[in-house]
Amino acid sequence: MTVPFPARRLRRLLTLAAALILGAAAAALPARAGETTTTLSDPQPGFDTPRQIILQLTTADAGEANSILWNAINLQKFYGMDNVEIAVIAYGQGMDMLYRDSPIAARIASQLKYGIEYVACGNTMETTGHSPDDLVAGVDWVQAGIAEIVERDLRGWITVAP
Repeated sequence: MTVPFPARRLRRLLTLAAALILGAAAAALPARAGETTTTLSDPQPGFDTPRQIILQLTTADAGEANSILWNAINLQKFYGMDNVEIAVIAYGQGMDMLYRDSPIAARIASQLKYGIEYVACGNTMETTGHSPDDLVAGVDWVQAGIAEIVERDLRGWITVAP
């Protein structure tokens, strides 16, 4: 009798193998002048102990919002996709970026496929006459974006307000 091998576990093993290969290759390369290594805190980020990071989105400026989206990608690249959970939580003017007509809607839809979570503020939608149907497909929503940040912080998430 064969036991099915979970896809998530296979992805983790492949990611670990790739990291070992890349790590060995990187160790053989000389460091760039002035470059230092970030010291990872314990517990080390891993599949069972991922870093949990909130990126706060409060701007209606597409350029600034794009920078926040790049921050999400850079965090995934640094820690590895299986070693970090990222939630972009929007409220206030930042909500303009999560609607289907946003100039960065396609980019948000793409990042959702890579496990980056987007959370919208219901209070802001109500105040501005929007509904959950106006959101980019796949974006979640809560009643109060700020309260969501507070509650996740209390559960150990780290909030970054770029």
